[in-house]
Amino acid sequence: MGDLTALTDPATVIVQGAAKTEVARDFGAASKTYNPAARLQRYMGQVMLDQLSEQGCLREAGDGCQILDLGCGTGWFTGQLAGIAGGAGNSVTGADLSQGMLDYARAVAAPDIRWLVADAESLPLEDNSLDVIFSNLMIQWCNGSAGVLAECRRVLRPGGQLFISTLLEGTLDELRGAWHRADPGHEHVNRFESEDAFRTQAIEVLPAPRIATESIALDYPSPMALLAELKAIGAGFKGSSRRRNATAPGRLRAMCHHYPKGDDGQVHATYQAAWLTCRLPD
Repeated sequence: MGDLTALTDPATVIVQGAAKTEVARDFGAASKTYNPAARLQRYMGQVMLDQLSEQGCLREAGDGCQILDLGCGTGWFTGQLAGIAGGAGNSVTGADLSQGMLDYARAVAAPDIRWLVADAESLPLEDNSLDVIFSNLMIQWCNGSAGVLAECRRVLRPGGQLFISTLLEGTLDELRGAWHRADPGHEHVNRFESEDAFRTQAIEVLPAPRIATESIALDYPSPMALLAELKAIGAGFKGSSRRRNATAPGRLRAMCHHYPKGDDGQVHATYQAAWLTCRLPD
């Protein structure tokens, strides 16, 4: 894979417009509040980590295995990947668009993990240089899945394995509907790729990808608690139409009024989860 330490300067990042700058900034600002609030992220990443361990992917790759945690955030799973890598000469790198996230990860992680500031749609890595790519809930923040999947295929070696999780259309529909009633004509919830589009892109780019889906409902004491969790992980609305000033209290109250509630007063948010796995031909 070459010397990654030479690629950790923020100047190597290819940022395509203000949207990615905002994504990096918002996630960096959330670095200290992210882990306690990231219950969906921990669940979805753990599913992939269990698959990776059960399939013996790192053992099959042998000594000198090169592993990339793409969109590593605070390094929660980067550290766990390093813990199970085991073999002599194995190397784990955490890559993220956000310098703030990487600064946090570097401060709390084991010293032998490498860190790389990188855009997932234009990775500063050589062709055929990685054995395993692990990417948890990152791809939905990119311009589209095709570019990221193509980059993953480019940098994976023959026999290399890819583990990706993402969120699909239908995610946060309760919140979207409540905002549409409270503030017609303005978007407040990020758009997500449809399952059909994601499957189509994966099949076009990757050899025999496997995709599993699950509808996950998380409970919250109120809509405001949901908004607080999204803010804590840096996942607020990032569309080009987002308001540049604080949302008026009246609109917030109206959104909370329109948000569907259970008999116990609790609310839930639905996340349409997807996991993609793929092994390249030897």
